[in-house]
Amino acid sequence: MFINSRVFAYYLVAIFIIASTQTGCCNGQPFKYETKEFEVPVDHFNFAVNSTFKLRYLYNDSYIDKQSGKTPLFFYTGNEGDIESLAQNTGFMWELAKLYRACIVFAEHRYYGKSLPFGNLTFNVTQNYGYLSVEQALEDYAWLIADLQTKFKYAPVIAFGGSYGGMLSAWFRMKYPHLVYGALAASAPIRQFNGMTACDIFAKITTSVFATTYKNRTCSDNIKKSWDLFKQMASTDDGKKKLSTELVLCDAIKNEADLDKFFDYLEDVYGSLAMVNYPYSNDFLSPLPGYPVRQFCSYLQNLQTGDSLFESMKKAINVYFNFTGTATCLNYNSAFDPATVGGDAWDIQTCNQMVMPMCNTADTMFRVKDWNFKKEADKCLGKFHIEPKLNDITIRYGGRSLRDTSNIIFSNGLLDPWSGGGVLQSDNANIYIIIIPEGAHHLDLRSSNPMDPASVVQARNQESQIIGKWIAEFHW
Repeated sequence: MFINSRVFAYYLVAIFIIASTQTGCCNGQPFKYETKEFEVPVDHFNFAVNSTFKLRYLYNDSYIDKQSGKTPLFFYTGNEGDIESLAQNTGFMWELAKLYRACIVFAEHRYYGKSLPFGNLTFNVTQNYGYLSVEQALEDYAWLIADLQTKFKYAPVIAFGGSYGGMLSAWFRMKYPHLVYGALAASAPIRQFNGMTACDIFAKITTSVFATTYKNRTCSDNIKKSWDLFKQMASTDDGKKKLSTELVLCDAIKNEADLDKFFDYLEDVYGSLAMVNYPYSNDFLSPLPGYPVRQFCSYLQNLQTGDSLFESMKKAINVYFNFTGTATCLNYNSAFDPATVGGDAWDIQTCNQMVMPMCNTADTMFRVKDWNFKKEADKCLGKFHIEPKLNDITIRYGGRSLRDTSNIIFSNGLLDPWSGGGVLQSDNANIYIIIIPEGAHHLDLRSSNPMDPASVVQARNQESQIIGKWIAEFHW
């Protein structure tokens, strides 16, 4: 798996056990929908392969004006998770649908949730991995939209997505402009690819979020010092025992490999805290308080060393893994609930075309790590027998060039580590850039909340006005 790709993959995924027609709730807002299926080819681009599978999607037409001659379709381009959890955490789309009398569809990404092309055998053999790509997923969505338009004449279609889903919504508009009239791509790092963005940008922005929480960079400086402290402790049997016992680790640290796993866990925790640094409590990856980075750093306001630093880090780490006090032990094998992970799907995607170079430099709070494509490619070959294509996405979707596209809103929160790979400026007047100084990872896509910062409220108002303009100007 590529460095930090774990954070990108699992930031949104949460477990919901919901019936076929159901009510969910996020921030007090109930969301109702029907669960439907649509049959799609396993391979859209091979006319000699005729096998198909059922793509799951969520459908709600309760807001539409059946007397009107125009019904917009708001279409969420599902990303790396169960589509039900994504629907629960995209409240702004529901608010807009009510305002503009739109039909809502959340389409599940193939290989995630219940949309498995080969059922329980989907991840069993290498040959099954070959149909997991951005292109196949977008083609699924295109055929689903075409079917819905044939039956119901929904138009215009506005695509929505956050993070990888935001990348998909932008690329969907670029590649299928005859089907998709506009797109809201929230926190979509479409420039986090080879040759476009510095590989250390994620680490630098994360460091900045922690450094500026309290004065004098004490939080990030303490985190930076903690790597050597933990390493020094793990160099003796007594130190390993203290780490394992006092941090309440599920598996004791016995060797250097265990320590590396623990360090990987911590890096994922820090990235996740920055991404979901929302003003109110949430439980995307773990139950967290409002502004969790502030809570984490409250224990690190003074520069510390030795036992004092260890005690403070112990309390800070506890904010992520056991804020509610209900966790029995810290499982450093993953910073994310393994039950939420869609098999090996995201690992496979980062091993075919979603190759996002990541590194940590000495001026960040992280361990220094170089970007080594050959090393990562060898891991992919060893695990999946897949060789990554480093520049595939750039060639297919234009890289930095946006001159030949239109009607895409790129929104980015400056507290979001992924904003460094986002679209922050453009000389194309038909591309809308919305910067949210107080926003974490696609906070604008979540339900409105009384605690939302002013810049988030302003961003949603802008987005609503632009989408309203698209709807008003659209003609068949």
